[in-house]
Amino acid sequence: MLLTLVLAGLSCAASAQQSGKPLTLVVPFAPGGGSDTSARLLSQALASRLGQTVVIENKPGAAGVIGADQVARAPADGNTILLGNIGTQSINPILYKKLPYDAKTAFAPVSLVAELPQVLLVHPGVQAKDVAGLITLLKAQPGKFSYSTSGPGGSMHLAGEMFKSATQTDIQHVAYRGGGPAIVDLLSGHVQITFATVLESLGHIKAGKLRALAVTGDKRVPALPDVPTVAETVPGFKSISWVGVLAPAKTPQATIDRLAAAIRDTVAQPDIAQRLNEQGAVARTSTPRQFAALIESDYTTYAQLIAEKGIKAE
Repeated sequence: MLLTLVLAGLSCAASAQQSGKPLTLVVPFAPGGGSDTSARLLSQALASRLGQTVVIENKPGAAGVIGADQVARAPADGNTILLGNIGTQSINPILYKKLPYDAKTAFAPVSLVAELPQVLLVHPGVQAKDVAGLITLLKAQPGKFSYSTSGPGGSMHLAGEMFKSATQTDIQHVAYRGGGPAIVDLLSGHVQITFATVLESLGHIKAGKLRALAVTGDKRVPALPDVPTVAETVPGFKSISWVGVLAPAKTPQATIDRLAAAIRDTVAQPDIAQRLNEQGAVARTSTPRQFAALIESDYTTYAQLIAEKGIKAE
Protein backbone atom coordinates (compact mmCIF):
# COMPACT_ATOMS: atom_id res chain seq x y z
CA MET A 1 0.00 0.00 0.00
CA LEU A 2 1.27 3.46 -0.85
CA LEU A 3 0.99 4.79 2.68
CA THR A 4 3.19 2.02 4.00
CA LEU A 5 5.88 2.48 1.42
CA VAL A 6 5.89 6.25 1.60
CA LEU A 7 6.46 5.85 5.30
CA ALA A 8 9.33 3.50 4.59
CA GLY A 9 11.05 6.17 2.60
CA LEU A 10 10.49 8.96 5.07
CA SER A 11 11.60 6.78 7.96
CA CYS A 12 14.96 6.49 6.25
CA ALA A 13 15.44 10.22 6.59
CA ALA A 14 14.89 10.12 10.32
CA SER A 15 17.19 7.26 11.15
CA ALA A 16 20.00 7.56 8.64
CA GLN A 17 22.07 9.62 11.05
CA GLN A 18 21.66 7.23 13.95
CA SER A 19 23.50 3.97 13.36
CA GLY A 20 23.51 2.83 9.76
CA LYS A 21 21.45 -0.18 10.82
CA PRO A 22 18.39 -1.17 8.81
CA LEU A 23 15.19 0.43 10.01
CA THR A 24 12.27 -1.96 10.44
CA LEU A 25 8.83 -0.52 9.75
CA VAL A 26 6.29 -2.92 11.24
CA VAL A 27 2.93 -2.88 9.47
CA PRO A 28 0.39 -4.78 11.60
CA PHE A 29 -1.76 -5.71 8.60
CA ALA A 30 -1.47 -7.79 5.43
CA PRO A 31 0.38 -6.34 2.41
CA GLY A 32 -1.50 -4.06 0.04
CA GLY A 33 -1.58 -4.28 -3.72
CA GLY A 34 -2.18 -1.80 -6.51
CA SER A 35 0.17 1.04 -5.61
CA ASP A 36 3.12 -1.10 -4.52
CA THR A 37 5.23 -0.78 -7.66
CA SER A 38 5.37 3.02 -7.86
CA ALA A 39 5.65 3.33 -4.10
CA ARG A 40 8.60 0.91 -3.91
CA LEU A 41 10.38 2.93 -6.58
CA LEU A 42 9.88 5.99 -4.41
CA SER A 43 11.20 4.30 -1.28
CA GLN A 44 14.18 2.85 -3.16
CA ALA A 45 15.13 6.29 -4.43
CA LEU A 46 15.02 7.75 -0.93
CA ALA A 47 16.94 4.83 0.52
CA SER A 48 19.63 5.13 -2.14
CA ARG A 49 20.00 8.86 -1.57
CA LEU A 50 20.22 8.48 2.21
CA GLY A 51 22.21 5.27 2.33
CA GLN A 52 19.66 3.66 4.64
CA THR A 53 18.11 0.24 4.24
CA VAL A 54 14.42 -0.05 5.13
CA VAL A 55 12.80 -3.37 5.94
CA ILE A 56 9.01 -3.44 5.73
CA GLU A 57 7.70 -6.20 7.96
CA ASN A 58 4.02 -7.09 7.67
CA LYS A 59 2.74 -8.67 10.89
CA PRO A 60 -1.01 -9.13 10.40
CA GLY A 61 -3.33 -10.72 12.90
CA ALA A 62 -5.61 -10.02 15.86
CA ALA A 63 -6.76 -6.63 14.53
CA GLY A 64 -3.20 -5.31 14.53
CA VAL A 65 -2.31 -6.51 18.02
CA ILE A 66 0.44 -8.92 16.89
CA GLY A 67 2.40 -6.29 15.00
CA ALA A 68 1.89 -3.63 17.64
CA ASP A 69 3.12 -6.00 20.33
CA GLN A 70 6.31 -6.62 18.36
CA VAL A 71 7.09 -2.90 18.37
CA ALA A 72 6.10 -2.49 22.01
CA ARG A 73 8.73 -5.12 22.91
CA ALA A 74 11.43 -3.81 20.56
CA PRO A 75 14.53 -1.95 21.77
CA ALA A 76 13.92 1.79 22.07
CA ASP A 77 16.78 2.65 19.73
CA GLY A 78 14.83 4.17 16.84
CA ASN A 79 15.43 1.20 14.54
CA THR A 80 11.96 -0.35 14.90
CA ILE A 81 8.80 1.70 14.38
CA LEU A 82 5.10 1.01 13.94
CA LEU A 83 2.67 2.13 11.27
CA GLY A 84 -0.29 2.38 13.63
CA ASN A 85 -3.82 3.54 13.03
CA ILE A 86 -6.91 4.55 14.92
CA GLY A 87 -7.73 0.89 15.47
CA THR A 88 -4.44 -0.20 16.96
CA GLN A 89 -3.99 2.85 19.15
CA SER A 90 -7.45 4.17 20.14
CA ILE A 91 -10.02 1.40 19.58
CA ASN A 92 -8.27 -1.89 20.42
CA PRO A 93 -7.55 -0.75 23.99
CA ILE A 94 -11.32 -0.36 24.47
CA LEU A 95 -12.43 -3.58 22.81
CA TYR A 96 -9.69 -5.90 24.07
CA LYS A 97 -9.29 -5.95 27.83
CA LYS A 98 -6.25 -8.23 27.86
CA LEU A 99 -3.81 -6.75 25.39
CA PRO A 100 -0.21 -7.95 25.83
CA TYR A 101 0.86 -4.33 26.29
CA ASP A 102 -0.52 -1.09 27.73
CA ALA A 103 -1.40 0.90 24.62
CA LYS A 104 -1.19 4.19 26.51
CA THR A 105 2.35 3.66 27.80
CA ALA A 106 4.01 1.19 25.41
CA PHE A 107 4.46 3.61 22.51
CA ALA A 108 5.90 7.04 21.83
CA PRO A 109 3.75 8.84 19.23
CA VAL A 110 5.89 10.38 16.49
CA SER A 111 3.58 11.93 13.89
CA LEU A 112 0.30 11.61 12.13
CA VAL A 113 0.80 10.89 8.42
CA ALA A 114 -2.66 10.98 6.87
CA GLU A 115 -6.34 11.05 7.69
CA LEU A 116 -8.59 8.46 6.08
CA PRO A 117 -12.20 9.61 5.99
CA GLN A 118 -14.76 7.06 4.95
CA VAL A 119 -17.53 7.40 2.40
CA LEU A 120 -21.20 6.68 3.02
CA LEU A 121 -22.27 4.39 0.18
CA VAL A 122 -25.62 3.05 -0.92
CA HIS A 123 -26.66 0.52 -3.53
CA PRO A 124 -27.98 2.29 -6.67
CA GLY A 125 -31.39 0.77 -6.01
CA VAL A 126 -31.79 2.82 -2.82
CA GLN A 127 -34.13 5.74 -3.49
CA ALA A 128 -31.93 8.37 -1.87
CA LYS A 129 -29.68 10.78 -3.71
CA ASP A 130 -28.22 12.55 -0.68
CA VAL A 131 -27.89 12.25 3.10
CA ALA A 132 -31.13 14.12 3.77
CA GLY A 133 -33.00 11.77 1.46
CA LEU A 134 -31.46 8.72 3.13
CA ILE A 135 -32.44 9.93 6.59
CA THR A 136 -36.01 10.51 5.42
CA LEU A 137 -36.11 7.02 3.91
CA LEU A 138 -34.68 5.37 7.03
CA LYS A 139 -37.12 7.13 9.34
CA ALA A 140 -40.06 6.18 7.15
CA GLN A 141 -39.09 2.49 7.27
CA PRO A 142 -37.24 1.84 10.54
CA GLY A 143 -35.34 -1.44 10.66
CA LYS A 144 -35.89 -2.26 6.99
CA PHE A 145 -32.44 -1.28 5.75
CA SER A 146 -29.10 -2.87 6.67
CA TYR A 147 -25.49 -1.78 6.54
CA SER A 148 -22.45 -4.00 6.08
CA THR A 149 -19.18 -3.79 8.00
CA SER A 150 -15.82 -5.52 8.21
CA GLY A 151 -16.72 -6.86 11.65
CA PRO A 152 -17.75 -5.75 15.15
CA GLY A 153 -15.79 -2.80 16.50
CA GLY A 154 -14.11 -1.89 13.22
CA SER A 155 -14.10 1.60 11.76
CA MET A 156 -16.99 0.76 9.39
CA HIS A 157 -19.10 -0.44 12.32
CA LEU A 158 -18.30 2.54 14.53
CA ALA A 159 -19.07 5.00 11.73
CA GLY A 160 -22.41 3.28 11.17
CA GLU A 161 -23.35 3.37 14.83
CA MET A 162 -22.29 6.99 15.09
CA PHE A 163 -24.50 7.81 12.10
CA LYS A 164 -27.46 5.98 13.65
CA SER A 165 -27.06 7.94 16.89
CA ALA A 166 -26.60 11.29 15.15
CA THR A 167 -29.65 10.81 12.91
CA GLN A 168 -31.86 8.82 15.30
CA THR A 169 -32.41 6.12 12.70
CA ASP A 170 -32.72 2.34 12.91
CA ILE A 171 -30.44 0.41 10.53
CA GLN A 172 -29.59 -3.27 10.94
CA HIS A 173 -25.91 -4.15 11.30
CA VAL A 174 -24.57 -7.05 9.21
CA ALA A 175 -20.98 -7.98 10.09
CA TYR A 176 -18.61 -9.70 7.68
CA ARG A 177 -15.06 -10.96 7.99
CA GLY A 178 -13.31 -8.08 6.28
CA GLY A 179 -14.15 -5.02 4.24
CA GLY A 180 -14.02 -6.89 0.92
CA PRO A 181 -17.02 -9.15 1.60
CA ALA A 182 -18.91 -6.18 3.05
CA ILE A 183 -18.48 -4.33 -0.25
CA VAL A 184 -19.35 -7.42 -2.33
CA ASP A 185 -22.71 -7.84 -0.62
CA LEU A 186 -23.47 -4.15 -1.05
CA LEU A 187 -22.73 -4.49 -4.77
CA SER A 188 -25.09 -7.46 -4.97
CA GLY A 189 -27.84 -5.66 -3.07
CA HIS A 190 -27.94 -8.06 -0.12
CA VAL A 191 -27.35 -5.00 2.06
CA GLN A 192 -28.16 -1.44 1.10
CA ILE A 193 -25.64 0.76 2.94
CA THR A 194 -22.03 0.76 4.09
CA PHE A 195 -19.24 3.04 5.27
CA ALA A 196 -15.98 2.23 3.47
CA THR A 197 -12.64 3.81 2.72
CA VAL A 198 -12.45 5.94 -0.39
CA LEU A 199 -9.64 3.76 -1.74
CA GLU A 200 -11.58 0.49 -1.69
CA SER A 201 -14.75 2.04 -3.11
CA LEU A 202 -13.52 4.64 -5.61
CA GLY A 203 -13.57 2.29 -8.61
CA HIS A 204 -17.13 1.17 -7.86
CA ILE A 205 -18.25 4.78 -7.45
CA LYS A 206 -16.74 5.86 -10.76
CA ALA A 207 -18.28 2.84 -12.51
CA GLY A 208 -21.73 3.77 -11.18
CA LYS A 209 -22.01 0.50 -9.26
CA LEU A 210 -22.28 2.30 -5.92
CA ARG A 211 -23.59 5.74 -5.03
CA ALA A 212 -21.50 7.96 -2.76
CA LEU A 213 -23.74 10.15 -0.62
CA ALA A 214 -21.15 11.75 1.64
CA VAL A 215 -17.72 11.49 3.22
CA THR A 216 -17.34 11.25 6.98
CA GLY A 217 -14.57 13.79 7.55
CA ASP A 218 -14.94 17.45 8.40
CA LYS A 219 -13.86 18.46 4.88
CA ARG A 220 -14.46 17.13 1.38
CA VAL A 221 -11.70 14.89 0.04
CA PRO A 222 -9.66 15.61 -3.10
CA ALA A 223 -10.46 12.21 -4.62
CA LEU A 224 -14.22 12.95 -4.47
CA PRO A 225 -14.47 16.74 -4.64
CA ASP A 226 -18.17 16.78 -5.56
CA VAL A 227 -19.24 14.52 -2.69
CA PRO A 228 -20.35 16.52 0.38
CA THR A 229 -19.55 15.72 3.99
CA VAL A 230 -22.13 14.14 6.27
CA ALA A 231 -21.68 17.21 8.46
CA GLU A 232 -23.14 19.44 5.75
CA THR A 233 -26.46 17.76 6.56
CA VAL A 234 -25.82 16.49 10.10
CA PRO A 235 -23.86 19.26 11.86
CA GLY A 236 -20.97 18.05 13.97
CA PHE A 237 -20.76 14.58 12.47
CA LYS A 238 -17.18 13.37 12.06
CA SER A 239 -15.69 9.88 11.84
CA ILE A 240 -12.13 9.90 10.59
CA SER A 241 -9.62 7.07 10.58
CA TRP A 242 -5.92 7.85 10.38
CA VAL A 243 -2.45 6.35 10.11
CA GLY A 244 0.67 7.47 11.90
CA VAL A 245 4.10 6.45 13.10
CA LEU A 246 4.90 5.36 16.64
CA ALA A 247 8.11 4.16 18.27
CA PRO A 248 8.63 2.04 21.38
CA ALA A 249 8.25 3.90 24.66
CA LYS A 250 11.49 5.37 26.04
CA THR A 251 12.85 6.05 22.56
CA PRO A 252 15.08 9.14 23.02
CA GLN A 253 13.27 12.41 22.40
CA ALA A 254 15.93 13.50 19.92
CA THR A 255 15.15 10.42 17.83
CA ILE A 256 11.40 11.07 18.05
CA ASP A 257 11.87 14.67 16.95
CA ARG A 258 14.12 13.64 14.06
CA LEU A 259 11.55 11.12 12.84
CA ALA A 260 8.74 13.66 13.15
CA ALA A 261 10.68 16.24 11.15
CA ALA A 262 11.39 13.68 8.42
CA ILE A 263 7.70 12.80 8.19
CA ARG A 264 6.66 16.45 7.95
CA ASP A 265 9.23 17.15 5.22
CA THR A 266 8.32 14.06 3.20
CA VAL A 267 4.53 14.38 3.38
CA ALA A 268 4.85 18.06 2.46
CA GLN A 269 6.32 17.12 -0.92
CA PRO A 270 3.67 17.78 -3.61
CA ASP A 271 4.08 14.38 -5.28
CA ILE A 272 3.64 12.54 -1.99
CA ALA A 273 0.57 14.58 -1.06
CA GLN A 274 -0.89 13.95 -4.52
CA ARG A 275 -0.39 10.20 -4.23
CA LEU A 276 -1.99 10.17 -0.81
CA ASN A 277 -4.92 12.18 -2.16
CA GLU A 278 -5.36 9.74 -5.03
CA GLN A 279 -5.83 7.01 -2.42
CA GLY A 280 -8.63 8.96 -0.81
CA ALA A 281 -6.38 9.96 2.05
CA VAL A 282 -5.73 13.50 3.25
CA ALA A 283 -2.05 14.21 3.90
CA ARG A 284 -1.73 15.57 7.43
CA THR A 285 1.19 15.55 9.84
CA SER A 286 1.53 16.60 13.47
CA THR A 287 3.95 17.09 16.30
CA PRO A 288 4.44 14.14 18.68
CA ARG A 289 2.37 15.95 21.31
CA GLN A 290 -0.47 16.67 18.88
CA PHE A 291 -0.50 13.04 17.78
CA ALA A 292 -0.67 11.85 21.39
CA ALA A 293 -3.61 14.19 22.00
CA LEU A 294 -5.44 12.85 18.94
CA ILE A 295 -5.00 9.25 20.10
CA GLU A 296 -6.40 10.12 23.52
CA SER A 297 -9.28 12.18 22.11
CA ASP A 298 -10.38 9.35 19.83
CA TYR A 299 -10.09 6.88 22.69
CA THR A 300 -12.49 9.00 24.75
CA THR A 301 -14.95 9.44 21.87
CA TYR A 302 -15.11 5.77 20.95
CA ALA A 303 -15.08 4.49 24.51
CA GLN A 304 -18.34 6.34 25.08
CA LEU A 305 -19.88 5.09 21.81
CA ILE A 306 -18.81 1.48 22.39
CA ALA A 307 -20.20 1.54 25.92
CA GLU A 308 -23.51 3.09 24.83
CA LYS A 309 -23.99 0.58 22.00
CA GLY A 310 -22.68 -2.44 23.89
CA ILE A 311 -20.23 -3.24 21.10
CA LYS A 312 -18.08 -6.33 21.65
CA ALA A 313 -15.14 -7.65 19.64
CA GLU A 314 -15.51 -11.08 18.09
